[in-house]
Amino acid sequence: MRRIRTRLGALGIALTAAVPLSLTAPAAATATPNGTPGAAASATAPTVEEGRLAQAAPREILRRSGFDAWQPEFARGLARVTTYQEGRRYVAREGRALWRRAVDRVQGRGPAGGDLSRDDDRPLYWARLGMTKELRAWHPGFRLSTAQRTALLGSLERGSRGQDSIELPAGKRVLRVVVTGFDPFQLDDDARRSNPSGAAALALDGTAVRTASGRWARIETAVFPVRWADFAAGTVERTLLPQLRRGPRQADLFTTISQGRPGQFDVERTNGAWRGGFPDNARESRTGTVPIPAGVPTVLPQPQWTTTGLPYARIVAADTGPYPVRDHTTVTEIPAGGGAPVVRPDGPTPGSTARAGGGGDYLSNEIAYRATLLRDAVRPSLPGGHLHTPVLEFGPSNTDPASGRITDPVFERNRAAITGQVRQIVTVAASAVAAQR
Repeated sequence: MRRIRTRLGALGIALTAAVPLSLTAPAAATATPNGTPGAAASATAPTVEEGRLAQAAPREILRRSGFDAWQPEFARGLARVTTYQEGRRYVAREGRALWRRAVDRVQGRGPAGGDLSRDDDRPLYWARLGMTKELRAWHPGFRLSTAQRTALLGSLERGSRGQDSIELPAGKRVLRVVVTGFDPFQLDDDARRSNPSGAAALALDGTAVRTASGRWARIETAVFPVRWADFAAGTVERTLLPQLRRGPRQADLFTTISQGRPGQFDVERTNGAWRGGFPDNARESRTGTVPIPAGVPTVLPQPQWTTTGLPYARIVAADTGPYPVRDHTTVTEIPAGGGAPVVRPDGPTPGSTARAGGGGDYLSNEIAYRATLLRDAVRPSLPGGHLHTPVLEFGPSNTDPASGRITDPVFERNRAAITGQVRQIVTVAASAVAAQR
């Protein structure tokens, strides 16, 4: 995603073959007032994100969707847990149940739970934080080590994000597509924010689209946190490797999605190996080369750039909806031999060092880089890349976070339009893949 402001060949490439069975759980750090991890960062201290639950906007979002019941019900269930193994089963089950309830609500199944628009991604985000807050504060009647609590938190995160329930069908009659989105972000500026990529992921999970040839494409989705530490710990690779590597249920197409620029979609042509340091949802910053976790298949030496495998020309040319779709080729690099960063409108030059991919230097660029680097390590010919959606904007009379409403008709129309166009773009991409098979 962007901060909101209004193929490698086989020659010379070494691949590691280990499976990332020991990737760490999602990060759960707190932060000191200056935004750096503090000594109090532990599995039991509330996080920065959980602290925002006290604000009026999250409380209203939860109440008006019926998702305000998840935190107290989860706490009551925890109180009945008598062993760690029982806790593992309970937490995993409840995490997956939250994801399924969020998907069902967006897709029109079950009760709406309130008057908030069904296509809203925000109830899932805030309800998850209520559950992690309870799990952090839990004092069971048996000894629970820090490592065990951290493992439970990781299970809850993965289950409630759809990361461990991607189930692509086997067989040759259907194409298999993986789509990912993100949590809302920059919530210190406006706690009302929604992320259209997350809304699209909820709307598309478990659905099918018919390609131009008549072949069906099945879509499975997941969402990711806006936290540098989780990415360094391998949350992207852990989720995507089983889908990208060869096998009977392997993906035929993937796209990571995030929120980008106002008024347009961007298909990002090139992704860079650089973290620009903008604060994440935990108010933490990271600057430097994108770190690849140990134990995952990767390309060695680590490349500065990766390239989309999406059929960008077909996507850009198609009539997919009200927003224009751009083939975005601009990057920022340090040219070979050193010097100051230079903006290149037509992609990187040979031997340059990345300072921003087409998607910038934040976590949208990073997920695009990580996903395509993993692809290059295990299945270089697999079509996949990154799509930026338009910024999801409130109506012109509802722009002040201090006095504005949590939703309005313009906001809801914009989100529905973006989600609908994401579906059409995925259909175009799947049609291009189907035509080659």
